[in-house]
Amino acid sequence: MFNLFRENTKIAIDSIRSQMLRTTLTVFIIGLGILALVGVLTFVNGFENTITGNFASMGTNTFSISRYDFSRQLRRNSGDVKVNPIISYPQAREFQDKYHFPSATTSLSFTAASNIEVKHEDKKTDPEVNIVGADEYFLPNSGLEAVQGRNFTNFDIANNNYVCIVGSDFVKSGLLKDVNPIDKVISVRGARFKVIGVLKEMGSTFGNRQDLRLIIPIQIARSLFTMPNIDYEVKVMIGKHDMLNAAVDEAVLTMRRVRKLNPVQETNFGVERSDELLKQLMSETEALGYSAWVIGIITVFGSSIALMNIMLVSVSERTREIGVRKSLGAKKSTIAMQFFTETLVISFIGGAIGLILGMAIGGALTTFLFKTAFTIPWTAMFAALVTTLIVTVVSGLFPAIKAAALDPVEALRYE
Repeated sequence: MFNLFRENTKIAIDSIRSQMLRTTLTVFIIGLGILALVGVLTFVNGFENTITGNFASMGTNTFSISRYDFSRQLRRNSGDVKVNPIISYPQAREFQDKYHFPSATTSLSFTAASNIEVKHEDKKTDPEVNIVGADEYFLPNSGLEAVQGRNFTNFDIANNNYVCIVGSDFVKSGLLKDVNPIDKVISVRGARFKVIGVLKEMGSTFGNRQDLRLIIPIQIARSLFTMPNIDYEVKVMIGKHDMLNAAVDEAVLTMRRVRKLNPVQETNFGVERSDELLKQLMSETEALGYSAWVIGIITVFGSSIALMNIMLVSVSERTREIGVRKSLGAKKSTIAMQFFTETLVISFIGGAIGLILGMAIGGALTTFLFKTAFTIPWTAMFAALVTTLIVTVVSGLFPAIKAAALDPVEALRYE
């Protein structure tokens, strides 16, 4: 059996070489379809890994209160979206003082500035650093972790100590590269901060470099970066996920009292639960996944037609060859297997090229956009294998059966 397959493979390769142009076009069609399928699935896989990685660190027992919720931000350009007032610092502090849900910790934070220049000794960064003002609960409530040094303490925040926590890019490729960053002094707008911690690498999402940020105590940030209409964010972590629903309900009631809303007024702020936000983001990726499978169906249809046509032409051109083989004792199954093997070789070449290029392009896009390590997309590989097999079976059976059914006498007369 193996010798027969080896012989058929050799004949298939010789046939492919004799009709290189048609074979190349067919391989291109199959490869292009597999490339699109695998590329999209690889990209979706990287996107999902980035999302789940970011939100897994936060857990499913956190929520945040901000000016808008995530779904409203997606529809912000529509004309019927209500413009909510900002959450001011007095409102954020009042909520923190009045919200007393069991096992809850509440953090306050705001983006103090973007595209800021930071200096260390005689070196300075490009104006690309984001400054965040936060308290001691911001890191755990946001799913952030200090891999070197420590987090802020209550003493740091209460006494407005000039200390800071830096993103991993500062150490990996920035100001503090090749040195121990702890206790080093960096300056922002003339203010000098001692580095007490370095954040775990988070990567970036759609160009948002999460590792190039500087976190300083919230009151110092308010004094250094004074501007009107600063919008604050409140993050809350609950001890147990089972209590999250009750905690969110009480937080909404508390914030409505802080906003001085009467019972008939619509809530004018957003509440984002980490578990619901993750589900919503994952649902968005499903559309990309569905589009990939639609591409796969089109791939199977188009590639099957192209490959079937080239095999039918091959059967017609080699009718006399088939007659000779049959007259020498070749069985119908042997002839059918010969042409089916040829179809398999063409499909395999196209599938392999499409798989390699699809993984390379999808992985490159994932690495460039999300700054995450490439992971093997097993789903994409399985989809490519299944698609290649379907193309082979659909395209190869009919020409193989037609070749096997030829009458040897009539085939020998064919010119």
